[in-house]
Amino acid sequence: MSRQQREALDALLRSAPRPETRPGVEEQRRGFAEAMTRPAPDGVATRRTELGGRPALELEPAGASGHGRLLYLHGGGYVIGSAGTHAGLAGELARRTGLRAISPDYRLAPEHPFPAAVDDGLAAYRELLAAGADPAALVLAGDSAGGGLAVATLLAARAAGLPQPAAVVLFSPWADLTASGASMRSKEEADPIFAADDIHAYADLYVGAGDRTQPLASPVFADLAGLPPLLIQAGSNEVLLDDAVRLAARAGADEVEVTLEIAPGLPHVFQHHYGRLEEADAALSRAAAFLTSHLTARSWPAPR
Repeated sequence: MSRQQREALDALLRSAPRPETRPGVEEQRRGFAEAMTRPAPDGVATRRTELGGRPALELEPAGASGHGRLLYLHGGGYVIGSAGTHAGLAGELARRTGLRAISPDYRLAPEHPFPAAVDDGLAAYRELLAAGADPAALVLAGDSAGGGLAVATLLAARAAGLPQPAAVVLFSPWADLTASGASMRSKEEADPIFAADDIHAYADLYVGAGDRTQPLASPVFADLAGLPPLLIQAGSNEVLLDDAVRLAARAGADEVEVTLEIAPGLPHVFQHHYGRLEEADAALSRAAAFLTSHLTARSWPAPR
């Protein structure tokens, strides 16, 4: 793929000013929204709605089938971000799969610390099932904290006796709130977005003094048996690289079908840069193909 595009993206991300003192939460939220929001792609209609008792954004690509659904959980360290800031990424994945998507605004820390986000993720998933969604026609995806939350949501669903969906895609999942992966140190210079201190700061706001090894907070420490097929994509230039690697290893050890893709020279959630980075478009196309390939025959109406 394009070395020039990779280098330009790295330079752009490094050019963002880093304040000497960490901004307050509201300032972080405003700055993230201003810098990162991408609208839904052309041909993807959006509508505000509710899911699981929370505001949500529905994204429907032109020509979408009525028989499959995508539940998308946005990233942002459980502190920032929203369905709106991630409308572009969620909408692009919906467009490529041809599935109607819905992305809830789960509650954020520090106002709503762990396990509020997991409770909201489970409530959203439970409502989709209660509304008649066939789990074999339901897929999940999430990025960063939303990736960890997608796994935690399915762990909570398993504990509640709910059926699992057809498949899950995770973009650069944050899956270890203890920040114990070796890449937290070895990739700090290579990562153009985060330093280890940033990860610790988000964990402090989300979990506080609580146990950061509990499985619903850090799925790398969970028993993942019974979860659906996983596709995990990460960039090699991110401090959270080992979260993806260790989560994949945990899934494989627990007999879960898992595919791990590591894109060389790319940052955290590089898929967000679709349309201007060839690797992002290719990764999203593979993610879409993975999800649709796991929608079983019983997900669709029998031919007449």
